[in-house]
Amino acid sequence: MSQDANSGPETRLDEMAALVEKKTSGRAQPSYMEILAGDGEPIPDYLRPSWEDLGDDDIPVDRYLSKEFHDLEVEYVWRKVWQMACREEEIPEPGDHIVYEIANDSFIVVRTRSGEIKALQNACLHRGRILRSRDGRVPEFRCPFHGFTWSLEGQLKDIPCGWDFEHLENRSFSLPEAKVATWGGFVFINMDPDAEPLEDFLAPLPDHFKNAGYESRYKSVHVAQVVSCNWKVGLEAFIEAFHIPQTHPQTAPSSGDFSSQYDLFGDNVNRLITPRGVASGALGKLEEQEIYENYLEGRAFYEEVLGVASRDLSNDASEELPDGITARGKIIETIKTEIGPLLGMDLSQRPSYEVMDAIQYFAFPNFFPWDQSVTNIIYRFRPYRDDPDSCITEIMFLTPVPEGKPRPKPVPVHWLERDGDWLKAPELGNLAAIVNQDRVNIPEVQRGLKALSRTKSGVTLATYQESRIRHFHRTLMAYINSKGNPRKG
Repeated sequence: MSQDANSGPETRLDEMAALVEKKTSGRAQPSYMEILAGDGEPIPDYLRPSWEDLGDDDIPVDRYLSKEFHDLEVEYVWRKVWQMACREEEIPEPGDHIVYEIANDSFIVVRTRSGEIKALQNACLHRGRILRSRDGRVPEFRCPFHGFTWSLEGQLKDIPCGWDFEHLENRSFSLPEAKVATWGGFVFINMDPDAEPLEDFLAPLPDHFKNAGYESRYKSVHVAQVVSCNWKVGLEAFIEAFHIPQTHPQTAPSSGDFSSQYDLFGDNVNRLITPRGVASGALGKLEEQEIYENYLEGRAFYEEVLGVASRDLSNDASEELPDGITARGKIIETIKTEIGPLLGMDLSQRPSYEVMDAIQYFAFPNFFPWDQSVTNIIYRFRPYRDDPDSCITEIMFLTPVPEGKPRPKPVPVHWLERDGDWLKAPELGNLAAIVNQDRVNIPEVQRGLKALSRTKSGVTLATYQESRIRHFHRTLMAYINSKGNPRKG
């Protein structure tokens, strides 16, 4: 949508809200804005609708199946965009490093002796052997093949049998570097030396998250799995709430999936907000007591993930809601007055939407941060090696550092077997069961797309509820069509 030069931000917000209202007029449940209004708290501008109609064209099936298209993504997307590589607390001391791989590219993200963070190409410049196969701490990078050695800063330190390499004396033999920038305690890298600043690329995400305190959190959970599907198939299963009633029916009685708000910001960022404490529109009218009891049944998240024992909470599944109190109102009260103190957090002044609702952002091409007061969920999806039929799915939790206590060490990655059972990651709490339901779908989507391609050239999407997928593909194709330079396209 084009913006009138004479219209201010308030007018623009009103125009987009009207567009969304018109688009969703056939929806038989309240909008997210109506649900927020019912909470009786001010609604900040950044939560108001930001959407545009991206049409109704199908998404070509070849984008999910073709090795040729995969190669275009590697060259013009993955080697041109900012991508989250790790957390700063994972590399706190000189020599600490993680190995970050994307398709056939590999980097050592390292803390240097000066405290700077660098992303060095993870390949020996002699015969190409990978320098580091695992994360860790080392004083230097020595090739296990012949012993060529580089400093933590990437400068050549030692050549075995140097007398036989006189031809290198006047040649730079430092390890190539990618650009590095940080935001919210995350380390991002970009292989494009001409890349725009990270904060510009992520806008408006840094402004929306300015009070989230990501820097003061630590990685308390990290589960990863290789999944037999294209990375976009995996990503797109987590970018809309349309699938909740069918795929996750146990959550539908207290998750307002069809009331979700979908927002699009610029080229690189979009958002999903799903209200909780209200029933799915797929279920018709439920009693408030039914909604509340469903929430209580799913509250194992607090016990299993955050260490809050259910016996420490005053209510249970048999508690009757007081007259005139909605399930949403009671849940908000419980989180603020009971769960917050048990976690050592004062949530009493936090807005209800922040402690209650699923507010999930997406930053192109594969980074999903959630904006919530308690434990933040992070998703990341990327190709597995050079295979268009495989991807890595990752889920992380960021937990606030307890007040007055040292920062806990970040957990190592818990790798599950390929396409395996997510219930083997109990640290995820009840989220493991939910992801398990997605895990069953996703490889079958990849198989189904191959069958579909014989009779249908495209994937058909909803115009509103799947608009984040359309937005993602618009940006994806902008990179590919401009050969990795959409800013000049």
